[in-house]
Amino acid sequence: MAAKEDLAVAYRLMKSPNKKTARRGLKMIKQHKKKLKGIK
Repeated sequence: MAAKEDLAVAYRLMKSPNKKTARRGLKMIKQHKKKLKGIK
């Protein structure tokens, strides 16, 4: 499971002007949310 630091990094990547890194951040967040739903 993603640590809180990873999520913080993901949000920072999302704000990046570079589209490739921004997408990676978005993907990290989406994966994390999927894992949270799986746990419940």
